[in-house]
Amino acid sequence: MPILSDGQRPEFDPELGVIVPPANGMPRSVFARSEAPRATWHRPYVAWLVLLDLLAALAAGSTAIGLFEKADAGFRDDPALGGQLSVFLLVANIGVPVGWVLLLWSCGAYRRRALGIGTEELTRVLRATLAMAATVSFLAFAFKKDLSRMTVVVVIIAMLVYTLLGRFVARLLLHRRRRSGKRASQRMLLVGTISDAMAVYSVATRNPAAGLRPVAIHLPAYPRADEKVEAPIPVYVGWELVPLVREIAADTIAVCGPASLESYELRKLAWQLEGTGLDLVVVPQVTDVTGPRIHVRPVEGLPLLNVEEPTISGLALLTKGLLDRTCALLGLLLMSPFLIAVAVAIRLTDGGPAIFRQTRIGYQGKAFRVWKFRTMYVDAEQRLEALREQNESDGLLFKIKDDPRITRIGRWLRARSVDELPQLVNVLMGQMSLVGPRPLPTEDDAYQGDVRRRLLVRPGITGLWQVSGRSDLSWEEAVRLDLYYVDNWSLAYDLGILWRTVSVVLASRGAY
Repeated sequence: MPILSDGQRPEFDPELGVIVPPANGMPRSVFARSEAPRATWHRPYVAWLVLLDLLAALAAGSTAIGLFEKADAGFRDDPALGGQLSVFLLVANIGVPVGWVLLLWSCGAYRRRALGIGTEELTRVLRATLAMAATVSFLAFAFKKDLSRMTVVVVIIAMLVYTLLGRFVARLLLHRRRRSGKRASQRMLLVGTISDAMAVYSVATRNPAAGLRPVAIHLPAYPRADEKVEAPIPVYVGWELVPLVREIAADTIAVCGPASLESYELRKLAWQLEGTGLDLVVVPQVTDVTGPRIHVRPVEGLPLLNVEEPTISGLALLTKGLLDRTCALLGLLLMSPFLIAVAVAIRLTDGGPAIFRQTRIGYQGKAFRVWKFRTMYVDAEQRLEALREQNESDGLLFKIKDDPRITRIGRWLRARSVDELPQLVNVLMGQMSLVGPRPLPTEDDAYQGDVRRRLLVRPGITGLWQVSGRSDLSWEEAVRLDLYYVDNWSLAYDLGILWRTVSVVLASRGAY
């Protein structure tokens, strides 16, 4: 239990299960300033990122120099070419690395909120790459320099590839550090009702690599006399938020839900946080809606949040279909030897068929036959009824961690998601997509209410559900993630999910 600066201890109410301030209270004036802990874990990490980005730029220059030497093998005997190379070496070894780091800094690639988030880092590095190309073009035009376009392209592309590779390795180490429990995360005080706070707590703790670590909950009002508050972290009530954050050594206040604070209280809290180094995070009332669908429109000082309806059509959807079929065709051609080897191994296991096909519901409620490598014994369907009572999932799912119907090779295939690869045939036929909600083995009339929104897009081989926990998620959480995808779909979002799928599959998380 924390001790206040004056030596007093807060009181624990055993009947309510909350921690209350001492009788004399905490300062409640909006002008009462309180020192708060500043998050410093990111500083050495940013220093390493700067070093990695400098090395990436130097490596890109070396790559271009190597190509330059091959293209002009006789440059050493030519004074003009030798002078040109000297200038190029100076720019490549000093100007480009310094300029690259400055552009990354200006594009927010070193900001604490973006660290460890792959899609956010990718976006900011790509933005810096475009800025670098524009800067080089402007300088060449301003100083009337005739640069080799091929050399510029090589430097920029190589710099992008090396930077992303270096940050990928750094991010893996950061995620490992976060999962180990070491302090490389934001310590959050959750402010809101116990239900809202626990909803945020479950999301934050399910993925420690995200860098959000709830350490306490503060209730906006005292619980009822007959209400017992139970939570895995300490629960406070009646405290002034900034002093409380100081006492529990947090660095972020997360306001969970619309009922947590009144608008004027939220504004006063933002004022109190000025100069403290604390972050303020607000979970909006309009949940599961992000990106280009949200626009803020101020009217006479009142910010209005415009939420546009999701767009699941047009040129972007046409591009998605084209990319899906192209990637599916290339994938089947390139992986055909491996797929044949897997099919032969399954046949040798028990002599049954290598491919399992099952009727599932897809786009706009149309039934289709999904293709998978068979991972269960041939009599699995007949043994299903005897195992119904052992179901560890809910909703429309049937999952058992140690399902006796799964073959030995089937467990290996499931752990690495190899059993899903034949669905590239479904993608090539236009029945599925690379990214989307998973097709479920159920009849169309089993989809009730909001669940039917999953049918607005084609089902996918992978999706937000798979990269957020897979079989470890409840049915309710899986549906929420699928609906989130439907409501916020974009091509960039698909690419981000595909990128995250690689790490999830390699780690075999939540697969059984």
